Amino acid sequence: MKRLIFLRHAKAVGASPGLDDRDRVLAARGRADAIRMGQYLREEDCVPALVLCSSAARTRQTLELVIPQLGAKPKVQVLDALYLARWVSIFNLVRQVESAADIMLVVGHNPGLEECVGKLARPPGDAQGRLLHKALQAQYPTGALAVLDFEVVSWSGIERGEGELERFVCPKDLRGPE
Repeated sequence: MKRLIFLRHAKAVGASPGLDDRDRVLAARGRADAIRMGQYLREEDCVPALVLCSSAARTRQTLELVIPQLGAKPKVQVLDALYLARWVSIFNLVRQVESAADIMLVVGHNPGLEECVGKLARPPGDAQGRLLHKALQAQYPTGALAVLDFEVVSWSGIERGEGELERFVCPKDLRGPE
């Protein structure tokens, strides 16, 4: 089995004149949320051995805050090709991975990340699955993660519509009362 985790970068500062989009950094809430999501991954035994991360500042910062929470040091590949990538590009990058790692994390951007999860997830088979799909279709906010499980032996074997949407978690789900 292969487990694929899609993490949208945490909340970033807004766009501003003269600031290249690639250089946008995390806002204070985004930094706190990234740490929370890293803790969640460790607590839920979803620690990746391999990470593919967009080269944008906000995705790299998200990852830099997640990794110390994992209790492990995954292999990281920072890829320009993931910056604002379309779903099919993300899918193809994942399928090209030759690692034996059973858990991979992809840190990227919307709308491509959300579309990729939607294309890879199989239709829900039970009430819990329907709730997860409904939440995913409603919104994929910054800092949210989706976990898909595939019954394959290599990353090249994943196919569209074959992933079991195991969970979808938003930062607000992990925050205490505000």
